[in-house]
Amino acid sequence: MDPLLLIIRTIGEIFAFIAILRFLLQTMKVDYYNPISQAVVKFTQPPLMPLQRIIPKLGRIDISPLVLAFLIKLATLFILVSITGSSLGIASIVMLSFIGVLDTLLTILFWATIGSVIISWVAPDSPHPAPQLLQQLVEPLFALVRRVIPPIGGLDLSPIAIFLVIQIVQSQLPRLM
Repeated sequence: MDPLLLIIRTIGEIFAFIAILRFLLQTMKVDYYNPISQAVVKFTQPPLMPLQRIIPKLGRIDISPLVLAFLIKLATLFILVSITGSSLGIASIVMLSFIGVLDTLLTILFWATIGSVIISWVAPDSPHPAPQLLQQLVEPLFALVRRVIPPIGGLDLSPIAIFLVIQIVQSQLPRLM
């Protein structure tokens, strides 16, 4: 792979990742004063300000970070296609950008769930901001699954159910193209 393409793709993915992370932190009501949350907000606020003026909230959910992530993925793909001279149409680029945002969102939730499970074994009540952020990020999902599958003999099966759902959805994403 050409180093220039790798750099452009990596920068685009990092910016989109941070924008999606902001959406998840807001949606899951993670502690706003957590230093990691504060860093994400400070990093994403300048590009989000114009979008937040234009895009209305859906109830209490601010979707402007998702729109920002979509626009970043769209611009990144457009630049990569332009440089390589690929023959992807605009509809394909838009669809790939949408699928990319959804895939990144699911990937973040997948790894946050793994991190949360590991932290629950190693340091369940850690005062460090990172474990607290991970626990707060996935706890609403765990609680949602626990309503359907309660813990059995002290064993919480909600992470397994979340892993399965994420894997099933991600396996179907290529079919959307």
